[in-house]
Amino acid sequence: MDETDCMTMRTGNGSWSTRVRAMGLAALRGFGLALVTLPGAVLGFTLAVVSIALVPIGVGLVTTPWVLTGVRALADWRRVLAAEWGGVRIPSAYRPAPKDPNPWTRTFGLLRDPATWRDLRWLPVDMTAGFVTALLPAVFVLYPLEGLAVAAGLWRPLAASGGYWYGFVRVADQTSALAAGALGVALLALAPLAPRLLTLHFRLTRAVLGAGQGELAERVRVLTETRRDAVDTSAAELRRIERDLHDGAQARLVAMGMDLGTIEMLLDKDPAQAKRLLAQARQSSADALTELRDLVRGIHPPVLAERGLGDAVRALALRMPVPTEVIVDLPGRADAPVESAAYFAVSEALTNAVKHSGADRIWIDLHHSEGMLRITVTDNGRGGAVIGAGSGLAGVERRLGTFDGVLAVSSPAGGPTMVTMEIPCV
Repeated sequence: MDETDCMTMRTGNGSWSTRVRAMGLAALRGFGLALVTLPGAVLGFTLAVVSIALVPIGVGLVTTPWVLTGVRALADWRRVLAAEWGGVRIPSAYRPAPKDPNPWTRTFGLLRDPATWRDLRWLPVDMTAGFVTALLPAVFVLYPLEGLAVAAGLWRPLAASGGYWYGFVRVADQTSALAAGALGVALLALAPLAPRLLTLHFRLTRAVLGAGQGELAERVRVLTETRRDAVDTSAAELRRIERDLHDGAQARLVAMGMDLGTIEMLLDKDPAQAKRLLAQARQSSADALTELRDLVRGIHPPVLAERGLGDAVRALALRMPVPTEVIVDLPGRADAPVESAAYFAVSEALTNAVKHSGADRIWIDLHHSEGMLRITVTDNGRGGAVIGAGSGLAGVERRLGTFDGVLAVSSPAGGPTMVTMEIPCV
């Protein structure tokens, strides 16, 4: 056997192992999705229908915003999985949730959003066709193993317990057990379709959750609102900077100038007092410099400009009071505005985790694939985090929306909490 034949054999074995690994991964992911899809979709659809039906008597005015927010979180979570597991991009085009505390305004603001009704149409599809397309990869990869085990002798204890059905074959003796094994082999022949079936599941999700004929108009509306949010955020940031300069460094510099004037007058009359004032002026200048550095770091951290997003997040993690592990897999640097948005989004997510979760460990993962910068911030805290008006996560969502980004939060009661962010970038 020459060197070419050896290389061909190694390549073939590698390709086969890659296909087997892809089939197994698709089966496990599909099975996990099926376990979540059916109960999640049934629960979300039932609660939404009941809550909306109770709006006329007033009860639904209180419950509907919470239920629809949960449905949005479920849909956003599926968008993230579609991008990560299937390479299927499903844009999110929600209108910003009304900030008015009035239940009537919040409820009908959500109900007037076309994306809300797309979510509600998606839930019945997800609990039926979505459940089947998610389960089939597991059926074609895992279920045949049971048929082969039955043919190999497992049929005896199964038949002794009163009969057993494998698919449409009733196993009662060795002959029927071999028929079950043949059915398992036939199903196993379809196993290479598992990755495609999982992709089909996500394409079905995109077909229902994605915007329809009015997608362009909806996109223009979302961009207009995110632009307005960006302008408002920039104006608020400018006011904060002006306030910090006026109340902090500027006041210290004015006081230092007055001290220097007094020192000039006391230099000949009272050198000891002049010396004390010089020490005070030196301390004021150091404090003013520290405040200016903190202010600049809050606008755009120097490490972010010099070293990039990965090192900036590592530096941020080192300042956390909670042990924080950072994994970075970035082939290069994104545009400066994208890096800045991602940095402050991570900073806000970490702040929320430290303040509210009670976690004793945090994990951050940054990687880039298929034109998307993906960031996850996970903590082992108590859970219960939601994206709502007034929360820091709502501000992160608006910041990412400016770049057509997506924010999804998974935070069951008892934890853990996983905040996933995606930003399109080269």
